[in-house]
Amino acid sequence: MSSVLTFEHAWVLTLLPLALLPLLRRRRDTLAFPSVAWLPTDRVGRVIGWLWPVFAVLALASSILALAQPGRPQTQVQRTGRGAEILVLLDRSRSMDDHMLPANWREIDPTVLIHHRGRQKAEVARELLSQFVAQRPDDRFSLLYFSNRPLTVVPFTQHDAVMQAGIAAGGTGRGLASTEVGPALIAGIAEFEQRAYSGSRIMLLVSDGGANLDDDIMQRIRVGLLRNRIALYWIYLRSYNSPTIDTTDERWENAPAIALHRFFQSLQTPYRAYQAEEPQDLARAVADVGRQQNLPLDFLEQIPRQDYSRHFIAFAAFSCALLLLYRSMLMRSWQ
Repeated sequence: MSSVLTFEHAWVLTLLPLALLPLLRRRRDTLAFPSVAWLPTDRVGRVIGWLWPVFAVLALASSILALAQPGRPQTQVQRTGRGAEILVLLDRSRSMDDHMLPANWREIDPTVLIHHRGRQKAEVARELLSQFVAQRPDDRFSLLYFSNRPLTVVPFTQHDAVMQAGIAAGGTGRGLASTEVGPALIAGIAEFEQRAYSGSRIMLLVSDGGANLDDDIMQRIRVGLLRNRIALYWIYLRSYNSPTIDTTDERWENAPAIALHRFFQSLQTPYRAYQAEEPQDLARAVADVGRQQNLPLDFLEQIPRQDYSRHFIAFAAFSCALLLLYRSMLMRSWQ
């Protein structure tokens, strides 16, 4: 960690000579007295007489240094932990505002099941992802929302509070109608580009739908995942009357979710899919992802600049308080 002291406004230091003004002799100090030899020596008064200009100098110098904003510059520290670099791709399309099935949906008559709704998919996903982040303090997380286009909310960080705030922000407003998985995956891959490979890498896709990807996008996804050594995990939030991800029914042959799943299976990089129909399924999927990736991880942590201005301001205030006390005692003695 750097120990160099820097100043945000170094030009202010040119005012430091002004701090010597209290040391200049005043006219009153040059007045001649006939004789004071008969008076007893006032050692305390002499010490106080020397101290007050010193505190005046310190008050001015501290104020000037505070205005220059001294501090330790931003730096990077090498850290080692156990975990992974996890990029969360969270679907924010309008369908994620739909409700999941209740836990006992298999016991309910299908004709009235539509009236028995559980919690919103997006709400459950945010809650479980928040717990997932809190339980993995050594991981580095990044968060990206997508619907018709991807939006990077949190770049890679190990600061839990930043990631938690990003997850909570997903509850604002309603999503858009479309679900463009392809551009979102490409944007997620781009987050890993130009980053030194330091350990396990995961792209966690949380979505309730698929998309029809063209050949160009599929090739870019395939090459990008392989080049950056990224494992893909898909938590498929199945809607009511939607196909199961492993269906063999020919009626669902061209369903976007099934086509996307089969494309992912053809990748040369690790891929795992989880199907969640109710909140308990989603919780188990998130927990399993946490168990899969717990490997050594090296990373550089950004240490923000530390500002020391407040320490100089506090010392200047202390010096001014002593000067006021001295002035008060002096006025009292005159009276």
